[in-house]
Amino acid sequence: MNYNDFGKTGLSVSTLGFGAAPIGLLKTEQERVASILNLLLDLGVNLIDTAAAYAGSEEALGKAIGPRRDEYILVSKCGQKFDDLPGEAWSPEVITATIDRALRRLQTDHLDVMLLHSCGMEVLQKGEALKALVQAREAGKIRFAGYSGDNENVAYAATLPDVEVIETSINFVDQANIESLLPLTLKNGIGVIAKRPVANAAWKPLDDQPGLYKDYARTYHERFLAMGIRLEDLGLDEETTDWAQVALRFTLSQPGVHTAIIGTTNPDNARSNVDIANQGPLPEETLQKMRDAFLNAEGKSGETWKAQT
Repeated sequence: MNYNDFGKTGLSVSTLGFGAAPIGLLKTEQERVASILNLLLDLGVNLIDTAAAYAGSEEALGKAIGPRRDEYILVSKCGQKFDDLPGEAWSPEVITATIDRALRRLQTDHLDVMLLHSCGMEVLQKGEALKALVQAREAGKIRFAGYSGDNENVAYAATLPDVEVIETSINFVDQANIESLLPLTLKNGIGVIAKRPVANAAWKPLDDQPGLYKDYARTYHERFLAMGIRLEDLGLDEETTDWAQVALRFTLSQPGVHTAIIGTTNPDNARSNVDIANQGPLPEETLQKMRDAFLNAEGKSGETWKAQT
């Protein structure tokens, strides 16, 4: 497994991380969760991303790999209101309570990273939510604070001194954050986690998409068709290359992206994702063709293709 310095955090992060949304939202059997997570740790994956909003995922992760806590970087997200916790959305009260609950669920005494989960600009500008993360950091409950989101909100977050890690959408049909965000994160030494790095399999017909991701897949699929790009146009070995490989390697090729998270409930897919990540960046010529196809299609659409939130 390849690793990158995770911004200025001092951490070294595997280029592939695991996103726990599917195991929680799809109520995956605990035995399968343990199989996938232990396989990934054995293969060198060391970043695990979850969220309070991914129902059941924090508990499942704690049960599956709690005893191996020193082997991975643990990321979660917070800010929403929950019926079993005090405080309104984005209040210091609910953020503090969510962190404390996450520590119990994940069977740990600290989180490496806690992110505000896609709050709006007004919340970021008000500052109380981020301040609650800073206080948790000072108390030793988390090591680094940050933000998960897209477009103008994430670009603003990247200018805030206390934001040390960012999670954002980056893939070959979702390129807005490449130009608007990554120069800022590079300048400010922010660790970057790319979400949706394989574009929700935009190359597949919508009927083949799981319901959990159909809304995202629809926009991505429409962009993919508009780009009109074919594997044979990319100068790669057509016999050994498929779109899943191209998509993940495109995301990992972007300067400033340190890790890309993929969620799966299939151990075979987990192993395949590791193999793809280990192939390294795409050739510069291929990357440029994919950037040009996106920009040309966006221009013809007459609209700005914002990142999906």
